[in-house]
Amino acid sequence: MKTIWKYELETTDLQEIEMPHAAKILTVQVQNGVPCIWCLCNPNNLKQFRTIQTIGTGHEKENIKGIYIGTYQLLEGSVVFHVFDVRY
Repeated sequence: MKTIWKYELETTDLQEIEMPHAAKILTVQVQNGVPCIWCLCNPNNLKQFRTIQTIGTGHEKENIKGIYIGTYQLLEGSVVFHVFDVRY
């Protein structure tokens, strides 16, 4: 059995989100002013922590790692962030 779960994101460089093992991150979007990711997962799987990296447009980063999830905008598009699923 698979379901789609939503996780709210903080606008911070790195964060850990606990989700079922092997969850597939589908997208990142803003809902009611809050950035969120939606994941396709089996809720019966053991939980694991995934590291999510958020980088603002124009911000220099030495080490961008991971798989690109998507981009979201806040404040009517005046700030733009790009989100990656970090794989170490």
